[in-house]
Amino acid sequence: MTHSRKQSFITQAFQFADALLVWVAFLVGSGLRDVVRYLLDMGIVDESVLASMNWILYLCVPFIPLLLDRFGFYERMRQKTTRTSVQQLLRVLVVIILFIGAIAVFAKWVDARRLILGIGLIFVFVLLLLRDRMTTLWLKRRGCNAAARERVVIAGSGQEIDEFLSQLDPEITADWNIVERFDLRLRGVDELFDLLKDQAVGRVLFSAKHTEFEKVAKAVEACELQGVEAWIAASFIRAQIARPEFDMVGTKPMLVLRSTPELSWEVMFKAVFDRVAAVLVILASSPLWLLAYIGVRVTSPGAPVFFSQMRAGRYGKPFRMWKFRTMVPNAEELLEKIKAEHGNGMDGPVFKLDHDPRVFRFGAWLRSRSIDELPQLLNVVLGDMSLVGPRPLPLYEVAAFSKMAHRRRLSVKPGITCEWQAGGRNAITSFEQWVELDLHYIDHWSLWLDFIILLKTIPAVFFCKGAK
Repeated sequence: MTHSRKQSFITQAFQFADALLVWVAFLVGSGLRDVVRYLLDMGIVDESVLASMNWILYLCVPFIPLLLDRFGFYERMRQKTTRTSVQQLLRVLVVIILFIGAIAVFAKWVDARRLILGIGLIFVFVLLLLRDRMTTLWLKRRGCNAAARERVVIAGSGQEIDEFLSQLDPEITADWNIVERFDLRLRGVDELFDLLKDQAVGRVLFSAKHTEFEKVAKAVEACELQGVEAWIAASFIRAQIARPEFDMVGTKPMLVLRSTPELSWEVMFKAVFDRVAAVLVILASSPLWLLAYIGVRVTSPGAPVFFSQMRAGRYGKPFRMWKFRTMVPNAEELLEKIKAEHGNGMDGPVFKLDHDPRVFRFGAWLRSRSIDELPQLLNVVLGDMSLVGPRPLPLYEVAAFSKMAHRRRLSVKPGITCEWQAGGRNAITSFEQWVELDLHYIDHWSLWLDFIILLKTIPAVFFCKGAK
């Protein structure tokens, strides 16, 4: 069965986890060996003999996951029954036992080795079955949660869309929340652009071989400008920004125009690192949280210590971002008046002002040391933000974007710090330059670039460089 890159990546992750469980199973078997021999009055085992069993691990740890893949253990995990999983596991264990038995004929094993092997294989069966059943349960629950499913749009003519979906395995479509079936022949590209913006769509699948080539190209451009992946089942289209790649949806070959980092071990490591690092920083900075809490409560009483605002997340999906409050309680109501009296220190839809009169004295001190940003670490832990990424903007500022291309900065998770902050923060007054730096980050993303930006951010924060 042909797999997509995402499915292949998931399978490799499960194989790695199962290999670790196989190693744990034999470790448990080795630990229980003395207990079993004592209960059976089998005497003491020479430890030097046990050391010679390492080759069993070298055989079982890598080959059991490979055999599991060969027998379809990682396919249709959501629909698979316990009976099917047990049968697949037993087949794999029989093959391993026969293979080891053939080798054992020439090795003249003692009882201790057979005992560890037996206990280890029993625990291999138990641990892998538990992992498989827990995965199936998690996938079923995830499928019942519409918010957890990927939001997609199927574009083409009505008949083509029906044929496309009918040919797909339900295991694939179960992970989709189909926002809309978009008929390209009857509706305009502007409608598709607004749909992607309003519905926080992550992917558009085109099945439009009977639709005009020019119209499909314009629809792909609408996806490209917002950083939304375009999967095309029709003819090849050359894009200016997105990287054309081939992938699979079930057994159907698709052309993907991707302008954001694709699924990889680097992306997965970034997600894990973000959460772990955020938790560690929260713990390490807890005295600063206490200081900020007391300071805001004392110097600006009568309003909440924390300030929250709806910001645009990935693909424009709204989320609530948290900060320590640094402005007077009615700061939002005073915004238009401040703009009229003091102007805007940043051109474009974003509002920035040096020495904003709405900021009270202790709040200005918090801002100068970026302590007010610490609660955003909670957004990182929740998965709404990353440590590094384009800064999240209020929804009303995103709605005021004058160029469609500006929305491409929404194609990745927003971050606490980014290139423009690490390189001087508020020294930049041009929104176009700000967007240019964000798009440069998206187009050239790597873990190494994230680490460089984090390292640059540290002295910028400690020396209050550019903070206002």
